Amino acid sequence: MKKKKRSALAMLTLVFSLALSACGGGNNASSSGDQVKISFIHWNSDAKVWNEIISNFETDNPGIKVSMQTFPSEQYQTTAQAKLMDGSVGDVFASFPGAQFESLAKAGIYTDLTGESFVDNYKPDLIKSGAKEDKQYALPYNLIYNIPVYNVGLFEKYGLTPPDDWEGFLALCEKLKSEGIIPLAFPGADIGPGQFMNPMMMNNAPDEEIFAKLEAGDAKLTDEWWVKTLAQFKELNDKGYFQDGALGTNTDGAIALFVQEKAAMLATGSYSMSAILAGNPDLSLNLLAPITVASSEAKYEGIHTTTFMLGVNSKSKHPEEAKKFLAYLSSTEVASKVANETEQDVPVKDIEYTAPALQAISDWSTKNTRFQPRYLIKSIEIQKAVTSSIQEVISGTSPEKAAQNAQVIVDQQLNQ
Repeated sequence: MKKKKRSALAMLTLVFSLALSACGGGNNASSSGDQVKISFIHWNSDAKVWNEIISNFETDNPGIKVSMQTFPSEQYQTTAQAKLMDGSVGDVFASFPGAQFESLAKAGIYTDLTGESFVDNYKPDLIKSGAKEDKQYALPYNLIYNIPVYNVGLFEKYGLTPPDDWEGFLALCEKLKSEGIIPLAFPGADIGPGQFMNPMMMNNAPDEEIFAKLEAGDAKLTDEWWVKTLAQFKELNDKGYFQDGALGTNTDGAIALFVQEKAAMLATGSYSMSAILAGNPDLSLNLLAPITVASSEAKYEGIHTTTFMLGVNSKSKHPEEAKKFLAYLSSTEVASKVANETEQDVPVKDIEYTAPALQAISDWSTKNTRFQPRYLIKSIEIQKAVTSSIQEVISGTSPEKAAQNAQVIVDQQLNQ
């Protein structure tokens, strides 16, 4: 009898243990000892900083493991959506504003972050690019200026200051060229056309709805504003103000010219400062934008972009852990580390900037800058048509013909 009781008790203990195991299995790291693994994908190349942040997060959250993958920015624009669709990667992911954000939102990839407490850590006027229909889907983690970086020391050596009109910009370039300095290192093989087009057109077409009108058929690339912009690109190239073989120069090559002080300006943006200073920490840097009109006609002083927009994948199998990681990134302490170590402004409140490059450009936050026009083009194909027309004029095509060729593509897209 006692033996039967012991056997029954053993059976009950086993059943109870199995029940506890079932309740405590799966993703509950504290009871099972297993870690929840989440994926973080983006294009930022500052791996050292991100690896440190992830390590610190994992120390504070031992039940969560973060796997990070980075991709070249151009590749990321074209492949990210396919990678995110099934939720197997990118529990937390970055996106570009404009066309990529719109495409991902339309595909339902974003988790609605409206009402999450960490959203309040951001400056509200600088996260609008991640909002749609009064819902916050993504949080821009970088505030950058898409205007040329210049070598302050070289400018001082030759008595130069940033000009306030087109004739002044041409005179500046001519002076540098006469001194044996490349005026403007232009990465024409990759990001150059898409970056430098923004300050080049900002005052030629001050209407911030210009690309919305283009995509609605109410404006054309054959109109004066774009033909003039292409003509000015051609003028810079024909006068030798870009380096030889500009269309064959990638970003790294253009940065190398600038780091070696062979070029006085770099046609990228503030995001390049970290790489520049890594190559030559003795350089003093600042920013300028070419003013393509008379100074009295200039409305804008430069271009800004809120980008590297962090979101949580709606298809994530671990949404709460993904939000916990995003909340961690959104803290002032972590955002300060990213800002100062990557030398890129982060639109989180109460950051103290200690990096010399960020201190040097701090006054740009008070200037009249315009959100990057290219990112307001929702169609990737129309974006490509616009930037390809710049490459065409640099390779010798007339501005009028290059504009016509690009408008043909626009018309095809609008008629689909």
